[in-house]
Amino acid sequence: MTDIVLLAVEGAVATLTLNRPHKLNAIDFATIARLHEHLDAIEADASVRTVILTGAGERAFSAGADILEFSGPVFAGPETALREFVRRGQRLTSRLESFPKPIIAAVNGIAYGGGCEVTEAVPLAVASDRALFAKSEIRLGFPPPYGGTQRLPRLIGRKRALAMLLTGDPIGAGEAQAAGLVNLVVPHGDLMDAARALAARIVDKSPLAVAACLAATTRGLNLPIDEGLAVEASQFARMAATHDIREGIAAFIEKRPAAFAGR
Repeated sequence: MTDIVLLAVEGAVATLTLNRPHKLNAIDFATIARLHEHLDAIEADASVRTVILTGAGERAFSAGADILEFSGPVFAGPETALREFVRRGQRLTSRLESFPKPIIAAVNGIAYGGGCEVTEAVPLAVASDRALFAKSEIRLGFPPPYGGTQRLPRLIGRKRALAMLLTGDPIGAGEAQAAGLVNLVVPHGDLMDAARALAARIVDKSPLAVAACLAATTRGLNLPIDEGLAVEASQFARMAATHDIREGIAAFIEKRPAAFAGR
């Protein structure tokens, strides 16, 4: 049986592909479980420095949660809905947000509902000029359950976010870039090359320093500035005794490329 989440590793870059194109790559229980399995393996593999996450097919990155499957827990009542639907999805987006290696969403088509929430959660995103983003949950009678009411306003501002949340209307890739939801928009056929090029600009950096940047930013973003500065200082302190910081400074002084070892 074809894997519902494909994993391909080329050099230091792992590519995860949501592989349910017949369902517009809707996220079901099995997809969530498989993503966690792959992320665990990638985190443990020191040779992998960066991850690209995309969707199979030409139409969708992900149309969101598989509502047909999740309707069962939702109709079973609040406790079951929270346990089986909401918390599973929130654990996934939290895992993507806090992952110690950069994850780049390569948004190849529609990113609605949970697909938009995945885009919000990962640190970087490149979008096809065909991509569309929407908070479509309101059309189904509920608010976004995978972090969308929290991350989207932090990314694009309260009023822009509420316009999406309350109407369900989609926005195009250009508007998503202008708002800060994605980093870059490229012609559809150039999407994966652009994502790989961005990954290549990261993989030659110190993996320890990259992880420290991710951790400091993610943890400090919603803290008062003094607490955020303490988080930043603690991440720097963790780097201070490493080979990578000594190598980076020495390479700068000696005007040569640095050879980071991740230790």
